[in-house]
Amino acid sequence: MNPRALLLVNHHSRQGKERLLAAIRCLEALGFNVIEESTDNPEDLGDVIKRYQQEIDLVIVGGGDGTLNAAVDAIVDTQLPLGILPLGTANDLARTLGIPNYLPEACQIIAGGQLRRIDLGWVNGKYFFNVASLGLSVKITQKLTKEVKRHWGIFAYAAAALQVIWKSRPFSAEIRTNGESFHVKTVQIAVGNGRYYGGGMAVFHDASIDDQRLDLYSLEINQWWQIIPLLPAIRQGRHIHWRSVRAIQGQEIEIYTSRPYPINTDGEITRYTPAVFRVMPRAISVLVPPL
Repeated sequence: MNPRALLLVNHHSRQGKERLLAAIRCLEALGFNVIEESTDNPEDLGDVIKRYQQEIDLVIVGGGDGTLNAAVDAIVDTQLPLGILPLGTANDLARTLGIPNYLPEACQIIAGGQLRRIDLGWVNGKYFFNVASLGLSVKITQKLTKEVKRHWGIFAYAAAALQVIWKSRPFSAEIRTNGESFHVKTVQIAVGNGRYYGGGMAVFHDASIDDQRLDLYSLEINQWWQIIPLLPAIRQGRHIHWRSVRAIQGQEIEIYTSRPYPINTDGEITRYTPAVFRVMPRAISVLVPPL
């Protein structure tokens, strides 16, 4: 019997609307019975998944990291396998999992049926795939409107970063993990579950989405220009070796600030400090390329 797939596409993702028909044709040619439910509001995705959970064999999400993040809670609750069509701007989860942006290849990977159990991050009741962060990245997220991402694509991240870096100012925070406490002055704290975020930057050079750990870095610089020489290392995840970067690993991490700071999860502002971060090992199954 042909597998029954619920296809969810975010019309506001960079390639969502124009690639929808192509995705349906490709999946049907590979033998799927496709139920398509597009949405203009990603917050509705969880309700749609739960409504169809008894009628389907897997969920396929077409969009970027924000669309995937909107669906993740329902994926955890239903334990349906997840297929990914990278139709967003950054597609960092797809990059972490080795899923190509070319639509026919991504469909072939879903049809191949190679399931991999992956970890999820969790912060104050919210799951995330890639990274949860506060500080500089939140300001970048606030600059990244849908229109900017649609027009500039992956270059929107660099443009937004340039606009906010020179205005960045350190803030104070306390980080607790593994029985230790660290008081820091930082412009950014990032807590990673996967490897990539922010359009291809790496949290740690050796991070994996199934290593059952969280990787934290704190960017402890005093002047905005000090981040410039760090940028190539941040791209590769090698910044953790620099003196101005604090690197910590753990399964549970707490962060406290003097006032509530917004937290960005997979590119969306969803939570505030104080915050507890946890890794949720092998939380869901995702269809990935063969090893």
